[in-house]
Amino acid sequence: MTETKEISWDDRMLPFQLERSDMRGRVARLGPLLEHILSRHDYPVAVSAMVAELTTLAALIGQTIKLRWKLSLQVRGNGAIRTIATDYYAPETEGGPARMRAWASFDAERLQEGVPGFDQLGQGYFAVLIDQGEGTTPYQGLTPLAGGSLATCAQTYFEQSEQLPTRFDLTVGRSRLPGQHQDHWRAGGIMLQTLPAASHAAPEGGTLQSADILQGAQSEDWNRATMLMATVEAMELVDPTLPLPNLVFRLFHEEEPTSFAAQPLVFGCSCNAERVRGTLSIYSAKDIAHMTNEDGIVTADCQFCGAHYEFDPKSLGFEAEIDAEGNPLPKGEAGENRAAL
Repeated sequence: MTETKEISWDDRMLPFQLERSDMRGRVARLGPLLEHILSRHDYPVAVSAMVAELTTLAALIGQTIKLRWKLSLQVRGNGAIRTIATDYYAPETEGGPARMRAWASFDAERLQEGVPGFDQLGQGYFAVLIDQGEGTTPYQGLTPLAGGSLATCAQTYFEQSEQLPTRFDLTVGRSRLPGQHQDHWRAGGIMLQTLPAASHAAPEGGTLQSADILQGAQSEDWNRATMLMATVEAMELVDPTLPLPNLVFRLFHEEEPTSFAAQPLVFGCSCNAERVRGTLSIYSAKDIAHMTNEDGIVTADCQFCGAHYEFDPKSLGFEAEIDAEGNPLPKGEAGENRAAL
């Protein structure tokens, strides 16, 4: 008999299709990946919950991008929670794992205990950014923070920017599984989406809604499928022993569901010393001098993974010159080696 630990469906995203209603969906479950992200920071519970929600949304939306592309979801507000950001790096090869990372910034003095995280964002926006790689212009779509949850913001983005009726159901929290000695963060989510029969424009003076896109039988199919989706229970989304294909069938067996290969999700950060050096290249020597500490070095920490970097200030800033391997050049050699770079 297969042991429980061998059938864990943590850190997976499963795409599926409903053949009867011609809709597509995805279900994701995050466990060790989410704990790894949040354990690198000392966030209050409300902030951690918001990071978990946005990371789950990124896992659900990420499959829409091509190999080696990058999807970023960002939330910015003027409240106690100022910024939440998560990145999804599409697999390098077909069937490989997608890499994810996330972080948040907040004003600890303004955080209110017991108040939901979304209510502490204030006014701001929910952003979707897609980076197709070097030499391309990143795509960016924005929608205001409204509707009471990040899931609703994501739904509004798809309806307004993509004209795709979409529904999300998310659950996040801390729990202790059998054999564990302390609570760990877990999250799960499900996404359902249909394509419009034809393009539609938003009504004059208003915003595009699902009712403006779906018509006739397609509207009936959408209502039926979303009602079935609404029956999902929070425990079903986060239970690591419940196979995701089983969950899909349990919810949508009337819609003739077909599940596809699951997408593994792992932690991954793209930071390295030369990327950080490149970021610091926009500053002048005067700016770099202000960043130099008492020990005569410039330090930088990655907000996502916490990696710590130290640099010689003489090698930084747009006035510095480096060789082909990224090493600082003595001032007398800079001009002589410029042509070789």
